[in-house]
Amino acid sequence: MTVKIRLTRKGTKKRPFYRIIATDSESPRDGKFLEVVGYYDPFKDQDRARIDKEKVEKWLQKGAKISETAKSLLRREEAQAASE
Repeated sequence: MTVKIRLTRKGTKKRPFYRIIATDSESPRDGKFLEVVGYYDPFKDQDRARIDKEKVEKWLQKGAKISETAKSLLRREEAQAASE
């Protein structure tokens, strides 16, 4: 079982809201997941992404792969925290 850190879509039509999750790589996008590690709201002006870095590090140490979108959100969150 390969674990991936990726986004799952929630919210309503034309108002998406995303959870950043750790899940089995073979499960569907909105299917079962192992743990929620953060969220991303593209409609908020500030604090768009909230990511628990400890949970992400825990999964990465266990061998999880991270998707490109989740990786860019994590980088953006780290850059925002460094600028404050």
